[in-house]
Amino acid sequence: MPELAGYIEHTLLKPDCSQQDVQHLCEEALQYQFAAVCIPPFYVREAKRILGEGAKVRVATVVGFPMGYVAIASKSEEIKRAVDEGVDDIDAVVNIAAIKSQNWNHVLRDIDSIARAIHMRGKTSKLILECGLLTEAEIQRACELARDVDINYVKTGTGFHGFPATVEMVKTLKTLAGNDLKIKAAGGIRTREIAEALIKAGADRLGTSAGVAIVGKGG
Repeated sequence: MPELAGYIEHTLLKPDCSQQDVQHLCEEALQYQFAAVCIPPFYVREAKRILGEGAKVRVATVVGFPMGYVAIASKSEEIKRAVDEGVDDIDAVVNIAAIKSQNWNHVLRDIDSIARAIHMRGKTSKLILECGLLTEAEIQRACELARDVDINYVKTGTGFHGFPATVEMVKTLKTLAGNDLKIKAAGGIRTREIAEALIKAGADRLGTSAGVAIVGKGG
């Protein structure tokens, strides 16, 4: 298995996080060479400044977070601003309410708008599905739509609704998404054992606030 740090998006999305917290997060990401930092949109410009030009550590942020049911136009505007401020990756929450209403036309418009707004600016898209709230049939349909509009990653969840990432979730996404979509696991990933199990199950990225503890001295 490649070095574990290369899978980790060092994450800080608490509503009360400060500029000093983000500074510390970015410094740790540089020290351990994590794949990315994932921070609130408010701190994208600051994170980009701290990491510096040419840094291998990417800057990720969230859109429509954590509920996903904001207007499509609002998500597009959030994406535009984040890109203008230097973001590399965007994790956007799908409209879970629309999925539960079986309003698949709206879900498609939502996902397509997300993909277009991100890709036309050359950035990486990650669609947060919140698997713990969805049936397997709903996950499958969402993955099909995501694949149709060239989303880059599907993500297990926000970590904010009480559904930690599990090996079963990742395996389900891997089966349903095939080789067309990468998988990001997030929520409740706090030990090396869990991290390695998720990667073995098919996760390409791990979103966690416990990156330093997971990596430890072993990398």
